[in-house]
Amino acid sequence: MLDHMEVAILSALQTIFDRFGWAGVFGLMVLENATGIAPGEVILGLSGWMLIERHGIAPAFILIAGAIAGLGSAIGASITYWTARLGGQPMIEKFTRLLHIDTGIITASEEHMQKWGLSLVLVGRIIPGMRTWISLPAGLVRIHFPKFFIVSFIGGYIWCTLLIGAGYLLGHEWMMISSQIKGHLPLALLLGLLAVAGFLFFRNRTRLHALVRVLHFSRKASDKKS
Repeated sequence: MLDHMEVAILSALQTIFDRFGWAGVFGLMVLENATGIAPGEVILGLSGWMLIERHGIAPAFILIAGAIAGLGSAIGASITYWTARLGGQPMIEKFTRLLHIDTGIITASEEHMQKWGLSLVLVGRIIPGMRTWISLPAGLVRIHFPKFFIVSFIGGYIWCTLLIGAGYLLGHEWMMISSQIKGHLPLALLLGLLAVAGFLFFRNRTRLHALVRVLHFSRKASDKKS
């Protein structure tokens, strides 16, 4: 199943790249950041290989390509931002159901967004997974849009340039990389679950310590009554 999916994605991207070039990359990045349904990492990595390395273009073009993809990324993020800002919580609930995102994550992020603002947007735009939905809490708390757009572009530019550069260097080894990923997929999933569990523990450690203290005092009180 993974092999068929991989062939379909590669074939579709090859067709888009051949027909539209960097305009296709731009459009795909708008789609990815507005909906979260396009495989951004694959798009960027393969564009560095198929549109730069295979055409013998100088590696300095990676910086320009990163700007093109980063602009598409910022525009896509802006769509999500305005969806949250204009639609409010009801629209957020529809959006999170569509993308299978826990609404609790958005609520927690909204609280952090009020505290950290643009700093959280910049960091979030570079973290895989988080980068596609960090615009939602930014829209909910109504962060100044021009500043949001600039910070989104900066974060998107860093992310896109790094992945396009990686594709330029390693794209010709795609089949080897792909086989390694599929061969170690169970281990990767396990490590991912452990990382999530560690993150949840770290984030809720204060509550867990408070719960332990409550249980400890409750036990002491029970022992005294006995």
